[in-house]
Amino acid sequence: MTDETSNLRSRVWFDRTDTAGFFHRTHLKSQGHLKEMFEGRPVIGIANSASQLVPCNSHLTELAEWVSRGVLEAGGFPLVFPTMSIGDSLMRPSGMMFRNLMSMELEELIRANPIDGVVLLTGCDNTAPAYAMGAASVDVPAIIVHAGPMMSGNFRGRTVGSGTDIYKLYDSSRSGRLPSDAFAESEFGMSRSVGTCNTMGTASTMGLVLEAMGLSLLGTAGIPAVDARKKSSAQRAGRRIVDLVRSGTKISAIATRKAFENAIRVNAAIGGGTNTTVHLLALAGRFGVELTIDDIETNSRPIKLMANIMPNGDFLMEDFFNAGGLPALMKSMGELLHLDAMTVSGQTIGDMVGDAEIFDPRVIATPDSPFKKEPALAVLKGNLAPNGAIIKATAASPHLLKHRGKAVVFESIEDMDARIDSPDLEVDASSVLVLKNIGPTSYPGAPELGNIKVPKKLLDQNVFDVLRLSDGRMSGTAFGTVILQVTPETAIGGPIALVENGDLIEFDLSERRLTLHVSEEELARRRANWRPSTIVAERGFRRLFIEHVLQADQGLDFDFLRGASGSDPSQRRPY
Repeated sequence: MTDETSNLRSRVWFDRTDTAGFFHRTHLKSQGHLKEMFEGRPVIGIANSASQLVPCNSHLTELAEWVSRGVLEAGGFPLVFPTMSIGDSLMRPSGMMFRNLMSMELEELIRANPIDGVVLLTGCDNTAPAYAMGAASVDVPAIIVHAGPMMSGNFRGRTVGSGTDIYKLYDSSRSGRLPSDAFAESEFGMSRSVGTCNTMGTASTMGLVLEAMGLSLLGTAGIPAVDARKKSSAQRAGRRIVDLVRSGTKISAIATRKAFENAIRVNAAIGGGTNTTVHLLALAGRFGVELTIDDIETNSRPIKLMANIMPNGDFLMEDFFNAGGLPALMKSMGELLHLDAMTVSGQTIGDMVGDAEIFDPRVIATPDSPFKKEPALAVLKGNLAPNGAIIKATAASPHLLKHRGKAVVFESIEDMDARIDSPDLEVDASSVLVLKNIGPTSYPGAPELGNIKVPKKLLDQNVFDVLRLSDGRMSGTAFGTVILQVTPETAIGGPIALVENGDLIEFDLSERRLTLHVSEEELARRRANWRPSTIVAERGFRRLFIEHVLQADQGLDFDFLRGASGSDPSQRRPY
């Protein structure tokens, strides 16, 4: 046995000569594995989140075969294992509801099995952060292989983007400008292949952001799902994970404070989704890296939008990859990043982007000549959001970035659905729509319902955007002047719970302020009369979620999951 393999976790399972060792080896041999596979080879777990219930991830089983090929080529022993899969195209109330559960499952599967390193096959929005969080909690060598975006959409001769154009087409249908049969026809044109959303939604954002952290081989997350290079990148990841195991490079050695700051800055440059904040805050909590929502603001504010991708711009993810992708964008950012941060490749960010270049300046800009000067993401504070709120300013209407208007309040999503298109709704273009009780505990799971529909009364007046705010989230593919993750949430008595119809609300992006213009005396009176709504969760994971989820400014993780538990299997109770 070489020094490189003497400390492998899997040796605890396979090197023993008692009945337990016999038991472990014989059952793997029942699948046809040769005895050489147990003789000092790193055992590489390939975590597969493929599922036909999650179309974004449905092709990952094929990628697992390419990872296995790479592992074998490098002298490792690949073992593919399934986990639950979570997606936002079918799952209710939201994939976020189950992110922590997925991370817990991965954590326990790694800890309980003879796995020396792991390749994480991710895709839809919450799968990448869930897997990263689970791997962080065990702290083994890990590489992320992302599903990649689907082909660009096309409908009646024009390019359409996942999610982003759904909202535009739907509003056109609601206002009568698009026939209902044409709206239905657009479904096939929008989603033309496997893979994640082809816009800069949460899935593509998290793939790129975790790559910017150094957790994927640089330049691979943005490869389209159906591109042959996706398979070869999976094979290279399989080779590389064996090297990481042999060198003892754990995931925590990559995910440093510098790596998180790079991730935040890249998220701003690509115009990433607002969900990135809760994922990075949760992931930092697992690593024990000090990171707050104020750090997200500090690192985002100097960065301008460099990726001209929907919903912030005109192009799609396939165009971004063809234009040079993340390596070109990160090289353009230059000293705005920590170029000495290490990656899973064994090289620094600076080394990896050295030869990158921008092939299409219409798609990838430079810091000196950005597409938009507004920050892609901003953190707001004020008496309405004392612990913070989020807005994607690059997807908002410029005329609403400094705005004062009267509140139109919806107490729940059911209340909104019942009244939003009523001709009797007292609303105008200056109104501020406020949706309560879609936060982490109240719905629960903070669903992506924050991009409140523009009332039909306003659509009929050719008003397509108004200021909207809630304690929930919205899809990374969505657009509009939408303030999200208002914290504390309604259900626990945050100031948003006290907002009433007609209250004056002021938003100022430049000052990062969100203010409710109601006197402290009146707010105190309302608080004295406020009563929390009854949250029914009698059993199972839903009850666990409600009782233990943290607020958005702490990443929506569970209070008992922060920090890591390690992965030493030498004790019978490895906790």
